Amino acid sequence: MSEALKAFEDELQSKNFKGYWQNIQGDVAREPVPSFAPCFWKGKDLFAATEKAGEVVGLDVSFRRVIQLWNPALKNGTSRTLVLNLQLLKPGEDALSHRHMAGAIRFILKGQGTRLIVEGESFEIGEGDFVTTPSWTWHDHENHGGESMMWLDGLDAPLVRLLETDFHEPDPRKKQTVTKPEGYTLATVGALRPSWMKQNSIQPPAFCYKWADTERALSKVGEQPGDPYDGIVLDYANPLTGGPTLPTMACQIHMLRGSEKTKSHRHTSSTIYHVWRGGGVSYIGDQRYEWEQGDSFVVPLWNFHHHENTSKEPAVFFVMSDKPLMDAIGHYREDAKAD
Repeated sequence: MSEALKAFEDELQSKNFKGYWQNIQGDVAREPVPSFAPCFWKGKDLFAATEKAGEVVGLDVSFRRVIQLWNPALKNGTSRTLVLNLQLLKPGEDALSHRHMAGAIRFILKGQGTRLIVEGESFEIGEGDFVTTPSWTWHDHENHGGESMMWLDGLDAPLVRLLETDFHEPDPRKKQTVTKPEGYTLATVGALRPSWMKQNSIQPPAFCYKWADTERALSKVGEQPGDPYDGIVLDYANPLTGGPTLPTMACQIHMLRGSEKTKSHRHTSSTIYHVWRGGGVSYIGDQRYEWEQGDSFVVPLWNFHHHENTSKEPAVFFVMSDKPLMDAIGHYREDAKAD
C-alpha cells in the first residue's frame, strides 16, 4: 500500500468514512459462508440437565425453566435467526403470562394434561402436540396434572435481537382469564368460517396441531415417493392461509422410512432438527453425526447434508427453519449435489 493511499484511508477513518475497496477482495464470484458451524446435542445430556434444573432452578429464579441449545459459534442462539430450547414445568406450577415480539412454537416431548393459554384460549397439550404462540400474543402455561411436562421451545429471538425490536412485557394480571370456549380457533379457521371475523393477515392465530392427526397423516402418505432430500414431509401450515407456520419460521415433520437414504442438497435457509423417533446418521459437510431419539442438530445455511435411517423402522424428525424469511426477501436458493 502506498503512503498516499494509507494517508487517505486514515483521513477517511477520522471522518467516519470507509473506502469500498477496504471491504472486498475485488470483483470476484462468491457464495454464502455461514458464520457458525454445525452443532449436535445429545438428548440424554439435555434431558438430564433439564431434570437437574427442575431440582435447583425455581420459577422464582427464572420465569421460564429453560435449557437453551446454544451454538458455541454464536453469542446467543442455535442458528443466526432461531433458537431451540427445552422447557420443564413441574406438577402444580404455573408459568405466568407475558408476551414478546419473538414468535414461538412448542413441540411437546413428555407428559400430558398441561394447559397453554394464548390470548384467552386454553389448549390442552400432550406428547407429540405442536402449538404456536405468534408474535406479541399473551401466553401462559399451567400444569395442574400429576406429571412433569417437557417441551421444545422454538423462537425467532436471535432475529428479533438482530433487528433490535425486542419488546417484552410481563402481564400485570399474572394469569389470563380463559374467555374463549374449548376448540374456538379450530372452529373458526376451517373451511366454514364466520363471515364477520377479520383475521390478522400477517400473524396467524395460535393453533394446536394434535399428534394423533399428525400420525394419521403420516400413515396415509407414507407410501408416496416423498421428497428425495427430506423423505416424507408434513408442513405445520398456517391454518388460515396454508402458508408457513409463522412469518419467520417453517415447522415440519420429516419421516424417513425404514433404511431410507436421502440425496444431498444445500439451501440458504438454516435448519434445526430434533429426533422424535428412531435412529440413524446425518452428514453435514464433512461431519458425520449418529443420532437417536431425543438428539438435536443444526445445519447452517449452504451446507450440503443428507440423512440415513439405519433402522427398518421409521425415523421421525421435528424440523424448524428460517425459510419463510429467505422467501420473503427473495434470498432462498437450493442446490443439489451431483450423484
